[in-house]
Amino acid sequence: MSNQPDRIIIFDTTLRDGEQSPGATLNADEKLTIARALSRLGVDVIEAGFPYSSVGDFEAVKSIAETVGTADGPTICALARATENDIKAAGEAIAPAIKGRIHTFIATSDIHLQYKLRKTREQVLETIPKMIGYATTFTEDVEFSAEDATRSDREFLYQVVESAIAAGAKTINLPDTVGYTTPEEFGSLIRGLKANVPNIEEAVISVHGHNDLGLAVANFLSAVQNGARQLECTINGIGERAGNAALEELVMALHVRRQFYNPFFGREPESEAPLTNINTKEIYKTSRLVSNLTGMIIQPNKAVVGGNAFAHESGIHQDGVLKNKQTYEIMDAESIGWTSNQIVLGKHSGRNAFGSRLRDLGYELSETELNKAFVRFKDLADKKKVVTDWDLEAIVNDETQQAPTIFGLELVQVSCGDNARPTATVTIRTPNGDELTDAAIGTGPVDAVYMAINRVVKVPNELIEYSVKSVTEGIDAIGEVTIRLRHEGNVYSGHAANTDIIVASAQAYINALNRLSAALQEGNKLNPQTATVAQ
Repeated sequence: MSNQPDRIIIFDTTLRDGEQSPGATLNADEKLTIARALSRLGVDVIEAGFPYSSVGDFEAVKSIAETVGTADGPTICALARATENDIKAAGEAIAPAIKGRIHTFIATSDIHLQYKLRKTREQVLETIPKMIGYATTFTEDVEFSAEDATRSDREFLYQVVESAIAAGAKTINLPDTVGYTTPEEFGSLIRGLKANVPNIEEAVISVHGHNDLGLAVANFLSAVQNGARQLECTINGIGERAGNAALEELVMALHVRRQFYNPFFGREPESEAPLTNINTKEIYKTSRLVSNLTGMIIQPNKAVVGGNAFAHESGIHQDGVLKNKQTYEIMDAESIGWTSNQIVLGKHSGRNAFGSRLRDLGYELSETELNKAFVRFKDLADKKKVVTDWDLEAIVNDETQQAPTIFGLELVQVSCGDNARPTATVTIRTPNGDELTDAAIGTGPVDAVYMAINRVVKVPNELIEYSVKSVTEGIDAIGEVTIRLRHEGNVYSGHAANTDIIVASAQAYINALNRLSAALQEGNKLNPQTATVAQ
């Protein structure tokens, strides 16, 4: 019996592996916002987190399962190491979802067995059926990953996979954990499984890969040609170290090159049927949302969603595109939801028009959130002649997707000039409701603001990144500020938008400090790859 789907299953791990990017920590509300966006995007499976890692992660996964895990929504998945405590937490967290999955894993490469797990191959083979069997008591949908599969001994890996399927795993995932393999090697690995694992047709073959050598997407496409039918990826390719395979690149490669990939699915080359369930028009919006909430800026030359992806500087290219877009563009910007045909709002636009446009852009706001965003919109409309969709997105993301409110920015005022010493005065609302004011001198206005905030907040940190960019063109454009702080080896990000770049800088810093403070209150959570399993 074959369980192979006739299309690609998109398994999104932005909320789990993506969040392991340094500084990309998300709170529960932000995770839920991204999960809703992923559902609109059309992903098949959302890996919502690692519930055993912390109480906060458990509650976030449970909330996503309750809210997004509907009958017509995606499967909600939780990660668990191959231990009873991990699996129990995962099973309880996904319980509210109509379709829930437990994704359990154990390392299979000799280097991981010797130095991380300190287990023998025999012990691993003994653990796998027990833990998969335990996982099936919570859900029939169990996925098993052989961590570091691409550096594992092939014959041992075949034994592991056969055992996992026999124990009840419906999906077998082959992670390129350290981004080590090449496209031909990945394809060969899958061919080897299909030739040497007798029950392989009873499970869906999945791949997970990192981009350490810049080969993640190429590796996945090779895997597809050789029989992989689930791709584990993240929005914008965020993730550990150099990141994961990028969802938008994989989806658009399969979309643009359908004629090439169709035969691998038994289809006629000319078939127009999509190879994934992704609504490509939601790609750009989802990409921007994830970038804003994680503080992970998208490089301008990033494929598909980068700022230069559809820009042409060369006169020859510009001339060709004006005559026929297909001369130098293999896909339309509109196909990923990036359109220049934006509806323009102004200071005379009412609340209904504002709310209607936000719904058209895919935002689902509560009455309170809508009211807060509308106040910001009216304030912006008084300062700018026209307000574009990009401005609206910046307003909504800035106003409704904030970090935990521990410290609040009540006032920021600066004095600077050519022959003056930059001075800043700030008023901060503390967690107990007091308003404290202090001032400081810095090397520039932003430095002075940050020095003044530090005098009040007194949370040790190191500023490691500060960036600013305009949302639209013109001197009245909204400026978006993203910063990253480091504290005891952990990185925390902050993001804010305002027509006043000093105010945006101050708010971004407060947001990052709030994330840092919240993390200190909650305590560090486990990383599934580096946490030691109790022996």
